[in-house]
Amino acid sequence: QVQLVESGGGLVQPGGSLRLSCAASGTFFSIFSMAWYRQAPGKQRGLVASMNTDDRTYYTDSVKGRFTISRDNAKNTVYLQMDSLKPDDTAVYYCHAIIETEPRNYANYWGQGTRVTVSS
Repeated sequence: QVQLVESGGGLVQPGGSLRLSCAASGTFFSIFSMAWYRQAPGKQRGLVASMNTDDRTYYTDSVKGRFTISRDNAKNTVYLQMDSLKPDDTAVYYCHAIIETEPRNYANYWGQGTRVTVSS
């Protein structure tokens, strides 16, 4: 059973910083990619940032230059460093991973979500 456990959300003032963490646990062969999505009230869930096994990264335009995604492969953990936060960044942030559960057998997994609120 694979689980993704997130941490690091909270309340922060505009211009502040937060770091989200997501750790994958359980039995699996490898992790293909890890990513962060977010869902604001009344909006659809959307991709924020992602990182593949070759360390290629993707960022949605609204967070470029402010957010940084990174991975610690030894800990099966992905991080999202969020700087210069804006009220528009307020959302529930979800970790997503594509995991090779067995050789050449891939599955999608989601974390439970962590709330980020940017407000003065």
